[in-house]
Amino acid sequence: MLRLPLVAGASLALLAVVAGAFGAHGLRPLVSERGLEVFQTAVTYQVYHSLALILVAMLVGFGCPRRWLLVAAGFFLAGIVMFSGSLYLLVLTGMRWLGPVTPLGGLCFMIGWTLVIVAGLRR
Repeated sequence: MLRLPLVAGASLALLAVVAGAFGAHGLRPLVSERGLEVFQTAVTYQVYHSLALILVAMLVGFGCPRRWLLVAAGFFLAGIVMFSGSLYLLVLTGMRWLGPVTPLGGLCFMIGWTLVIVAGLRR
């Protein structure tokens, strides 16, 4: 099992739960309805890709190539930081210049999933 993706995935999943609770209870009086939707999108994608990191950690045990999975984990981690992170900052700070960062995070997610496919095919 890959320790770093496992620990990162579990830690980021925990932080997503905290962020979700903050969004549901603490942000409601502070931001618009659209801001809450954007924040929830960030939380949702963070949860999905935190679980993807945990999956990557476990796939080594099924004989998938470690190298491909480590690179996939790197892309999932970068995707969480860029996609969810930019959306969190956009909602919390109003910094509109972060908008172009979000699709780069989405691209990282897509590359990560592609690498998981490749790892599965090379098994």
